[in-house]
Parts: sequence; structure tokens; C-alpha cells
Amino acid sequence: MAAHDDVSRETGSSTPYRVRTAGDLADAPSALADDATPLARAAEHSLSVRQRSRSMPPAPRPRTTRIMVVANQKGGVGKTTSTVNLAAALAQLGQRVLVIDLDPQGNASTALNVEHRRGVPSTYDALVDGSPLQDVISVCPEVENLWVVPATIDLAGAEIELVSVVAREGRLRKAIHAHPWVGSATDVGDDRFDYVLVDCPPSLGLLTLNALVAGEEMMIPIQAEYYALEGLGQLLETVDMVRKHLNPDLAVSTILITMYDGRTRLAAGVADEVREHFGDQVLRTFIPRSVRVSEAPSYAQTVMTYDPGSPGALSYLEAAREITTRGVTL
Repeated sequence: MAAHDDVSRETGSSTPYRVRTAGDLADAPSALADDATPLARAAEHSLSVRQRSRSMPPAPRPRTTRIMVVANQKGGVGKTTSTVNLAAALAQLGQRVLVIDLDPQGNASTALNVEHRRGVPSTYDALVDGSPLQDVISVCPEVENLWVVPATIDLAGAEIELVSVVAREGRLRKAIHAHPWVGSATDVGDDRFDYVLVDCPPSLGLLTLNALVAGEEMMIPIQAEYYALEGLGQLLETVDMVRKHLNPDLAVSTILITMYDGRTRLAAGVADEVREHFGDQVLRTFIPRSVRVSEAPSYAQTVMTYDPGSPGALSYLEAAREITTRGVTL
């Protein structure tokens, strides 16, 4: 049987049915029209969003480095996910960003595609051995203007090793402020870090205490579910204790609602309750539940590079822009 370019269906119609291939979509500009496949439309949308994000005007840089601690002792609220995606979004908005992974699991290091096997220079070396921060920083290969201090499994024993160390709760603060890129525009210049984001473990131990002493601002991701509110009181008590005895400059500046599902009354109720309690500290932008956000780390990426046109990426980009426009709320 002779091969034909047109494949006909046996429907009695004399009009041949033309099968479009991936090559047709790639070669013909009109292929990405309204009648294109959903996959082609998604690819076109992702490409256009990526191009728009590159052409976006950069956000204004802060006058001095903003050190933000991302903490919540409840696991599964999107803490690490929010840290890495906001860091990537801030970098896309023209900010110079350093992420410090303080979680022994090293999930932030994985998402930002930096090596964090045992023996790699890491936060352990900075906290326990006193290594300068500039000696343990890695460059994020996926995002320009984004640096990472990775966490290795060695960090799991750091809390025990730090117990006998003098001024153990101030080790991270000392390391951060000793870095030559941390400071004001007057003192450091254009090479300064605009943001230092510290990703904490889901506990209120010595590692998290180091972060709270080091930070000037605190961001709390809260999952839009009832259980997420239960441990919030204990976290705020810890913040008050740190503010009273160790770091009077610490302020809860940002509350981020994550995993928001607008189809449920529960999500809206939790969001209303959080906003009623925290007021303007709550970002207007909510982060929706998103499969693409969850998939990205398995490809050693943030959703900002994995699928920049997805609702999750666009929400993190808007949340990052919102953060750049607001200062510390006491």
C-alpha cells in the first residue's frame, strides 16, 4: 500500500484528515494559534512569561542588606519552598540574594542545585568551625545574582557541638555581618547583598535560635489549613523571648499564606483569621496549591525556572515584588 501524506478516516468523507506533527508545530509560526494543542499553548505561554520577566523593570534595591529569617516549627507549611522560590524571584527582580540553608536535610540546597554532600564547605563549617562565610558560599547555577551557603548532613550534630561553645546563639550573626557584601550602600557599594534569606529547620532548637538572633526580619509561611495555626503561638513566644534577651531588632515583618485552595471555605477562613491577627504583615499575594511547585525540586530547580508561566511561579514573583516595596513592620 502506497504511503500518503494525508491520512483519511473511513467516515465516508472525501476530505482527508491531516495529522500535525511536532515538526509542523516547530516550523509553522501559525501553529501556536488558538487551535494548537494544549501542550503547545502551554509552551508558548511559558516562553512569553519568561520573556516578560526578563524585560520587567528591576525592583528598587534596599539601602542596606535585609536579613530575613524564614521559620515555622511546623513542618510541611512550604517554608523551604517559599525560601528558594522567593530568593529566585527576588534575583529575577534585580536583587542580589544569599540563601543560607540551616536545615540539615539540605532541601533548599537541592532545589537551588548546589552540591551538599558530606565534606562540602557548608553552614556547619561557618557555625561550628568559624569559617568565613565567603569560604562556604556556592553560586546557584540556574539563577543569576543568587548565592547559596549549602547545608550538609554534618549540620545534624551541630546543635550538640555548639552547646559548650561560648556565645553559641550568636555564631550565625557574627558570620553574616563579617561578610564583606553585607551592609549599607554607603559602606559596601553596589556589590552588597540586598537580601539574606535563612531557611530554618522545622524546630525551635539552637539552629533556629541562631537564625533568630542573626535576623532583623522574620517571615512566617503559614499553610491555609487549621493545624497550621496551632503552633503559631509557641513560635511567637519564642520570638518575644529572643527580642527581649538576645535580639531587640527582630521583627515579624512578613506572613505568607501558602498552599491556598480558593475552592474551600477553610482556606479562606484561615486566611481571614491570620489577616485579622497580623494585619498588614500578611502579604496580599497568596501562594496557591500547585503541582508544578512540588515537581520543581525533583529537577533541582525552583518553579521560577522550571515553569515560569505557572500560577505558582507568578504568585511567588508577585510576592517577591511586594516584599521589595515594604519595610519592616514593627
